[in-house]
Amino acid sequence: MTRRERPAMSNLNPASPLRNWLADPAAGQILRGMLASQGQSEEALSPALGLPLEQLVKMSGGKFPAELVDVLVTAAETGEIPEGLPTAPPAAPAATAPEPGIEIGTPEPWTERITSGRFAGQTVVVTGAASGIGKAVASRVVREGGRVVAVDVSGDKLADVAAELGGALVPVTADITEPTAADTVLAAAGGRVHALANVAGVMDDDAAVHEVDDKIWQRVMRINVDGPMYLMRAVVPGMLAAGGGRIVNIVSEAALRGSAAGAAYTTSKHALVGLTKSSAYQYAGTGVQVNAVAPGAVATGIQVPAGAPYGSARTAKMRVAIPGLAMAEELAASVTFLLSADAVNLNGVVLPSDGGWSVA
Repeated sequence: MTRRERPAMSNLNPASPLRNWLADPAAGQILRGMLASQGQSEEALSPALGLPLEQLVKMSGGKFPAELVDVLVTAAETGEIPEGLPTAPPAAPAATAPEPGIEIGTPEPWTERITSGRFAGQTVVVTGAASGIGKAVASRVVREGGRVVAVDVSGDKLADVAAELGGALVPVTADITEPTAADTVLAAAGGRVHALANVAGVMDDDAAVHEVDDKIWQRVMRINVDGPMYLMRAVVPGMLAAGGGRIVNIVSEAALRGSAAGAAYTTSKHALVGLTKSSAYQYAGTGVQVNAVAPGAVATGIQVPAGAPYGSARTAKMRVAIPGLAMAEELAASVTFLLSADAVNLNGVVLPSDGGWSVA
């Protein structure tokens, strides 16, 4: 063991934000050492400083093993670093901007506040509902009194969500890229669909156009554009007949700029913005509202293919501007607002829910 000055008492736990772990004398050295062993510095974690440690481990794809949580908790409590672990001291502070002349405190953590009954008597279709933003949206709608038709291609994960959320969630295992899947979803809804959240989506490999792989291009377009269109086409007639309904498409920071992803993903999300705006115009005045949410970096664990050499090197240079990673529940707060009747007078809106990334 390498002993450090023993702390009087550690209040760190797996839910503590990463910035607190890096500030701990022992745990911080372990984290920096693991990053150094992977050829990275702590700057690579800058967007994730507000994330709970346990969430970082979950979404790291094995780079930070689950056992690391117990190791760090013990190190923080004892001030001792186990032998054999790579360690690294804090980096020398970089030059900083002049002090603004006012005191700036630590941002207060966000706490989800449920609005009881906001979706009472309503049926909401949510795609990609087995994980990430889709699961968070489905969970919030159920807890706010709604009935959710939860759609995902992963039946096993969807079953887990259904067991967690109870009878107000109707699981539908379906591939949204198949036009007939929309009929299955409508049948599960059993009539009126008050709102639709098109959340399901996949990333590309950051490929520039000269690197684009046909299979990746086609998969991204099918899931990110065709699937949402099929479901919108299916639910809109019922919404028109009922005199209203709300559709929210999840686009992306990549729908607002050209530097956030590769050619396929960027094109697909720009296309989804076009579908959103066209539909908002076509149905204006009917009671059907169509809006979009553009997330920035979100801790969802979405699978990302290995980066294409040229394109990924280019986009990496721009990602240093990411203000931070959001939790899926934070995105759900934005999405459920637009799904609810509180979104009155909003139509054709593309809402950046990105911590300010889009203004950089």
